[in-house]
Parts: sequence; C-alpha cells; structure tokens
Amino acid sequence: MEFITQLDGAVLLWIQEYLRKDFLNPIITFITSLGDAGWFWILLSALLLFTKKYRKIGLTGLLALFIGFLITNLWLKNMVMRVRPYEVVEGLTLIGRKAHDFSFPSGHSTASIAASTVFLMMMPKKFGIAAFLLGIFICFTRLYIGIHYPTDVLAGMVIGFAAAFLAVWIVKKKDPSFEKIS
Repeated sequence: MEFITQLDGAVLLWIQEYLRKDFLNPIITFITSLGDAGWFWILLSALLLFTKKYRKIGLTGLLALFIGFLITNLWLKNMVMRVRPYEVVEGLTLIGRKAHDFSFPSGHSTASIAASTVFLMMMPKKFGIAAFLLGIFICFTRLYIGIHYPTDVLAGMVIGFAAAFLAVWIVKKKDPSFEKIS
C-alpha cells in the first residue's frame, strides 16, 4: 500500500509540475465544479425526465448516480477514511478549497462516470460520446487540482461504470423492450 501511495503522490507532483498552467486553472476549476455533489449530472438526468422520449434514460441516470453515491459516499469513503493528498504529499499545492470528507474513492469520478456511461449506452451517439468525454475530463480535473490520488479517481471510475451497468440492467429488466435511442 505504501508503494501505491508513493506512486500516487509522484503522479500528482508530475501533473503539478508539467501540466498545470496558470491560465488553465480557472477553466479546470469550473469544469471540476460540474461534479460538485453530482449537480450537473443530476440536473441533466432530471431534465430528461420531462421528455417522453428520454424519460427512461433520465431515470436510469438518476438510478446510476444513486447507486454510485451509496457505494462511494456513504460506504467506502467512511470505511477507508483516506486522507486527502494535499495534506500528506510534500510539495503538492491544492487549487481551490479543501474538501470536508475523505479521499477514497472520488465521488466526482463516480458520479461523472455513472451518469455519462448511461448516456453513452442509451443516448444518440453524438450526445453520448460528448457526455462521456466530459465525464472523463472531470475525473482528470480531480488530479489536476490535487484533491484526489489517481487510485481514488480510478476506483471512482470503476464504481461509476458498475453503477451505470447495474442501472441499465435494472431498467432493461423492468422493460425488456427498451433500447438505445438513435
């Protein structure tokens, strides 16, 4: 575990040294804020509920977000209790405000991948790919600003994928005739 933590810290310091640019910081900070409490993904999923054509996709997105929230924020964060990297990685500077919960796994990453994977699986290709790319980018922003370790983000992504696939499976089990919208 110590080796993984050291590798995680080295990756964050590398990102800070070679990828951070002052002119990018406000843009990255805005993009990472889209994942705050999953608000962007919740809003997007909720808006889909208002259209008959996309209602089941919105419901599936909300279900995936809920499953991911239960696993990540209510269970794993409190079980693992990993300290944030900016508190222990020497030389790492946090961009933005400090978090008030534990680091592992990343809730932003879980929510972003859960919802964007549902959209990728169920929405027309153009929208699904755009949503998924945004989800991936939000995951990267968590490393860029120094608030998560890479393994926090990877774990959040894995949980997000699992939550999305489970939510899609549940919705299709309830309505076997439901297919991806082209």
